Amino acid sequence: MGGPGLLRYRLLLPLVLLAVLGLALIFRGNDIAARGYMNEAETQAATTLRLAVSALDGHLKRYEALPALIADQQNVEALILDPGNDALRATTNAYLKDVNALLKSSDIYVMTMDGQTVAASNYDTPISFIGENFTYRPYFQDAAAGRQSRFYALGTTSLKRGYYFGSPIEVGGVIRGVIVFKVDIDTIEDSWRGGDDRIFVSDPEGIIFMTGSPEWLYASILPLTPERIARTEASRRYADAKLRELPVKRGTFADRDVMIITDNRVEKEYLVVSQPMPDAGWTVNVLMDTSSVRTQAKTATVAALLTLCLAGLALAVLMQRRARLNERMQLQAEARNELERRVAERTADLARVNSRIEEEIAERRLTEQRLRQTQADLIQAGKLAGLGQMSAALSHEFNQPLAAAKTYAETSGVLIDLGRTDEARDNIRRISALIDRMASISKHLRNFARKPNEKLGPVLIEDVMRDTLEIVAARLKTADAVLDVEIDPMLPAVKAGAVRLQQVLVNIITNAADAVEGLEDRRITVSAEKEGDKVIVSVRDRGPGVPPAIRERIFDPFFTTKGVGKGLGLGLSISYNIIKDFGGSLSVGEHPDGGAVFNIELDAADGNLLEAAE
Repeated sequence: MGGPGLLRYRLLLPLVLLAVLGLALIFRGNDIAARGYMNEAETQAATTLRLAVSALDGHLKRYEALPALIADQQNVEALILDPGNDALRATTNAYLKDVNALLKSSDIYVMTMDGQTVAASNYDTPISFIGENFTYRPYFQDAAAGRQSRFYALGTTSLKRGYYFGSPIEVGGVIRGVIVFKVDIDTIEDSWRGGDDRIFVSDPEGIIFMTGSPEWLYASILPLTPERIARTEASRRYADAKLRELPVKRGTFADRDVMIITDNRVEKEYLVVSQPMPDAGWTVNVLMDTSSVRTQAKTATVAALLTLCLAGLALAVLMQRRARLNERMQLQAEARNELERRVAERTADLARVNSRIEEEIAERRLTEQRLRQTQADLIQAGKLAGLGQMSAALSHEFNQPLAAAKTYAETSGVLIDLGRTDEARDNIRRISALIDRMASISKHLRNFARKPNEKLGPVLIEDVMRDTLEIVAARLKTADAVLDVEIDPMLPAVKAGAVRLQQVLVNIITNAADAVEGLEDRRITVSAEKEGDKVIVSVRDRGPGVPPAIRERIFDPFFTTKGVGKGLGLGLSISYNIIKDFGGSLSVGEHPDGGAVFNIELDAADGNLLEAAE
């Protein structure tokens, strides 16, 4: 086989391979894509789980050592020795109430060894614990035996959930009573509500004790066997609360175990990520809805099939042209193969050298990466959340050139058949321009979404702002906002990291677009000026501004004024810590003419830093 036959064979082979790949995508593509997106979903769920566990653990540790400290107070010891003394009881009640208000705990109370409550911080309320007997509670039994105790339950008197810390009261080396701190957990639970993920805490019997979904409270994710019910009722952990089984089915999706829950007669599938808290005696669980993973997998498969179709069309057009230019193309193919061989040899040599260099760099940076991993994960979650909020606008930015490119490609085939090659070449040039446009957007999104691994160095504000505009352009267009950039090209470089500084600007400008959306004046102004050895970058909007009460908390993690599902409240907190890591500061103020002003203060890059960068 030679000449035209060999060329035809070489061109037909890629078409056959594309057809085989297309069939593989039809039958297996969705499963492969689903595994990839499931890995990303599992990583996001694990990050949410770590944050929830850290918040719970930190909240409980604030109170862990307090019962033992209060037990040593003279008025508490005096009352436990003389529980019938009304004066001592009144003094101790007032003292416990003051301590409870200061520490912001739920309740503090003192019991004698027979379990009788003789003093309590809620002595003057309708649900006072004074006179109540709690000998059936494990926290009393453990403390009475001389151990520091922990227990979580629904209060039988207050009917309020809480975590209990108990400590023995020793006088002269003898245990005379027990003091108990009850800690409120409602504030932690409230922070879980309204998010995309379901978070809940279950006990060893599988009963849900804390949850951001109130309808799941006191439901069990495990079968309520008589043994489990008996163990739960023995400690009266949930008082008279009605226990029930949550309608749960187990399954698998993309090689992962999933949980299917019937909620309001609708079945929902969740990826489950769990972490036990042995000290607290419970397990924290995060459920992530897999519907978005299924949608992304289907979209990726369809996109891949469309790409294969376009590739097949391009090969078919190429076959027609190659048939007419057989002899010349054969010579060009031989020359190209020789060039590719030489390039491959050079590339292989460079790749080996580059691989050795990368290994050396990786070894030196390993220690630093471990120390900064937690911050990097949080920054990455914030960037992905921001890209998720802009996904609809970005999809529009890609769909327009894709539709135009498809039209030009179809027209080019017709023009070639009609012999109008000049017009066909013009269409191909337009397709190339559209591809360049999409590649530019994709490049900036890829750079923005990746995890940064950069050292601080000299960064030009003008360059960072140019890259930022590529990312926020779609969001500004959706909000119909106008961005005015007033940056002096002669402004000195600042000490920062380009990708992370770009993330800060994206977060602030996106928030500004949210603030002015729907208003008459939708202008946003970005300016920068040098003050001494500092460079101040200001972002001003014409929105309603930031009230003083919100201004004090605006940089706190998970604080947001947006509606449900419109943000995690992490963007400004991440931005604040990024600028702080640069050695600068991020602040918010009110403009005299109205609207909010965010000021980023950074150090100007000195001569030594510029010389090192060069």
